[in-house]
Amino acid sequence: MKAKLFYIFIFIYCVGFSQSNKIKVEVDTTNIRIGEQFQYKISIDETENVIIPKLNNLKGLEIIDTLKIDTIKNKLIQKYILTGFDSGAFYIPQQQIFIKNQAFLTDSLLINVATIAIDTTKIKKFPIKGIKGEAYQFDDFKHYVWWVLGILTLIALSLYFFVLKNKKEIIEQIIVPLLPPYEEAIEKLQKLDDKLLWQNNKVKKYYSELTEIVRGYIERELNVPALEITTDELIDLLNDFNNVKSIETDKETIYKLKKLLQESDLVKFAKSKPMSHQIEQDRKDAKIVIDNLKPKEVVEDELE
Repeated sequence: MKAKLFYIFIFIYCVGFSQSNKIKVEVDTTNIRIGEQFQYKISIDETENVIIPKLNNLKGLEIIDTLKIDTIKNKLIQKYILTGFDSGAFYIPQQQIFIKNQAFLTDSLLINVATIAIDTTKIKKFPIKGIKGEAYQFDDFKHYVWWVLGILTLIALSLYFFVLKNKKEIIEQIIVPLLPPYEEAIEKLQKLDDKLLWQNNKVKKYYSELTEIVRGYIERELNVPALEITTDELIDLLNDFNNVKSIETDKETIYKLKKLLQESDLVKFAKSKPMSHQIEQDRKDAKIVIDNLKPKEVVEDELE
């Protein structure tokens, strides 16, 4: 019995030791003042089948930015920029990392946030300002105003009688034909890619334009108010259309659209910051939705 307990102890120790070797967390400082920023880094000795969830349970600390994942010498490095706006001691709790479908926990770290002391003896003093003169009033310039208005009136009448009245202008209205919905959506997607919004930390603007392109395509192609209704209302409407076979699509396409719109809502209203691979997948899903969501073509036999 003692031998079994000994082997169990050795097994638990080895698992914990291997876990601590695979994942390492560190900060560039453990003591900051209110509002100062510091870096929190997670290093993982694996590069394949690794999932790093979003930081959670940060009490007293806030995430300023999530940097792009780096791969250095067969190691993944995820960096975050954090800060604190309340004084005190706060923990960055253990974070769960998944490596090859196995869960690992990081170490927790203590961060001390101190207030900023103000030295009143070093505050710069300014001399007493003199008394300001009374501000000008309208009555001071009233007689000039009437002269200006009279001159402007004469100029306007002269322009009317001698220039505008005798000149006939032909205004040509240029009508730009609208592209078909599919071509318009593909063109807008390409222009969105060229802007490099999410690559320049404009993730919210990127998702707003991406979903507006998809919703605009659906509104024009299916003749429904896709730009005005909520995500749930739009998905329910498409499911109803699909059930009665009035559109050509499948449940997988509608599911991808739902996930895309939900992710966009989280970014716009919950300040979610998806990782780069998730953003790229959402861009691909937008193209899939546009390619696979169309109204059902009416066959002449059905009309007869």
